[in-house]
Amino acid sequence: MLELRYIGHSAVYLSDGTTRVVIDPFITGNPKATISADELEADLILITHAHGDHWGDAVPLAKKGGLVVSTAEIAAYAQQHGARAQSMNIGGTYRFNGGWLKWTPAWHSSSFPDGTYGGMPMGVVLEFGGKRIYHAGDTALFSDMRLIGEMGLDLALLPIGDNWTMGPDDALKALELLRPKEVVPIHYNTFPPIAQDGAAFVARAGLLGVGGVALAPGESRRL
Repeated sequence: MLELRYIGHSAVYLSDGTTRVVIDPFITGNPKATISADELEADLILITHAHGDHWGDAVPLAKKGGLVVSTAEIAAYAQQHGARAQSMNIGGTYRFNGGWLKWTPAWHSSSFPDGTYGGMPMGVVLEFGGKRIYHAGDTALFSDMRLIGEMGLDLALLPIGDNWTMGPDDALKALELLRPKEVVPIHYNTFPPIAQDGAAFVARAGLLGVGGVALAPGESRRL
């Protein structure tokens, strides 16, 4: 059994009861977060790209014992700031206690708030807790999502905010390529430019035969 907790924006917490994984831990400064970074601990901290609303609290979490796993550039930046890190790149696979993860392409940009280049943006597929989950990171729609879908996805975490990522219409086209069993929308309603109706998106996904739920920040579900 796998626990999924939506922290807000693109931040997601996953646990199989033994290993704890957090993706894009933007908590401090996140107006939708219902917890503080002090309340969260993780064994693995996955960073899809270097923007501040994804890099977030990576270093404080790592200093509590977590391992940052990301691009070579983000890993090096994390190490320079006193965090343990595993350097990877698109297509690479990392095995951890309870599963594995593989980085995928994403169409976006990637730089830290101080302007340091963060390498290529990425999405990630995790085999964890008996489920296969795709977190798309920040991305536009791209046709090679069909190849990601061929991995057999139980759940897709897709940005729907528009403006900085794909919006709901393109995210629905992404579902046609990915063919997951379920979808949870992310990266929306945090700031005015990305205001969207998550429940309406999930209802439209249902017409494609894809189940899912629009989780409010702080809500969890069992997979």
